[in-house]
Amino acid sequence: MSRESTRTKRLSEEEIDEIVIAEADNDAAWEEPVKVNPSARTSFALPRDLAARAAFLARLHHAERVEEWLTQVIRERVELEETAFATAKREIAGGSGRREAK
Repeated sequence: MSRESTRTKRLSEEEIDEIVIAEADNDAAWEEPVKVNPSARTSFALPRDLAARAAFLARLHHAERVEEWLTQVIRERVELEETAFATAKREIAGGSGRREAK
């Protein structure tokens, strides 16, 4: 498979594996190694009862993995919070946050 065709087509995991295996011994096909030093924590623990409730709801929503469902829920909530914050900020800056006279 040419490199040009791999850029325009979304590859499956199996296709990626085939390409990697085919180029495994070709040093020219590889870039220099990248070193990653994560500075932020990327995971967190949930209390057991909350994790069980989340797992139940993930199954109810036909999610394949509870992690995927939680990521979606958190992303949606963050977007809602950001929108609410931006709206409040605009209202305060525009003066529409003042009380109306009775």
